[in-house]
Amino acid sequence: MAKEKFERTKPHVNIGTIGHVDHGKTTLTAAITKVLSETEGCKADFTAFENIDKAPEERERGITISVSHVEYETAARHYAHVDCPGHADYVKNMISGAAQMDGAILVIAATDGPMAQTREHILLARQVGVPYIVVFLNKCDMVDDDELIDLVEMETRELLSEYDFPGDDIPVIRGSALGALEGDAKWMDAIRELMKAVDEYIPTPARNNDLPFLMAVEDVMTISGRGTVATGRVERGELKLNEPVEIVGIKDTQNTVVTGIEMFRKSMDFCEAGDNVGLLLRGIKREDIERGQVLCKPGSVTPHTKFTGEIYVLTKEEG
Repeated sequence: MAKEKFERTKPHVNIGTIGHVDHGKTTLTAAITKVLSETEGCKADFTAFENIDKAPEERERGITISVSHVEYETAARHYAHVDCPGHADYVKNMISGAAQMDGAILVIAATDGPMAQTREHILLARQVGVPYIVVFLNKCDMVDDDELIDLVEMETRELLSEYDFPGDDIPVIRGSALGALEGDAKWMDAIRELMKAVDEYIPTPARNNDLPFLMAVEDVMTISGRGTVATGRVERGELKLNEPVEIVGIKDTQNTVVTGIEMFRKSMDFCEAGDNVGLLLRGIKREDIERGQVLCKPGSVTPHTKFTGEIYVLTKEEG
């Protein structure tokens, strides 16, 4: 059966949910897909909590990373949304770039307020360069006193300011992800309000489309009968179907041709900076390519054996 075509009619933005364990990140992700699937002008396939939470694990050099990608559209934009089940997964994903975000939704339970991992995720967002944050105060249906929610909001804004985010200006939306999933109109409206804030507060990033094509390889898989596919986020430039690329880094440089481009299991004629894609590579075996290499326009990247870098060592608790 022919693959459905990816229609690029709206600007594409990468976002994700961050925040303390059990504050409702995955429930919110599911609620967004439900509400947008029922909202005129928007588009989403409702993805249940358990389907987001059962993310396929990638095992790479002894490190296990779980990450779930869902896609949806508001009236204004197309989004790729990343959600990670475990705390250690966030740390690894955000540092490795598997969850590169143009903006993030920080989820804080109004019942608890900011917790240890809330602070860690804000610090991580600052360190890896997540430029914009929108806050969703979750579980507001479980707090009777609005003044308590006011206090949580104030504490959250102060915490964001502490890490050089504009705490006073960041949109803070109050809601209940579970209430929205259960179809409560009030809480479904809160999700619409959240996505309006995401649309308006997180700008569509300027993409480096005029630079030579470059994509870091995040994962490699074999598709039977078709060949080897490398997945990753296009860092810069554009790539059209049947164009040549080089595989650079770790091993000797290899040349190949891209015979298929897919995003969210839909086929594309070209990809551009910011897209999370799978590229089908002609004549390349599974063992010829690995995570950490890059695909690039031939002749545009020179491999180096010496460089200056910044190392973040995971603590035992972080995995």
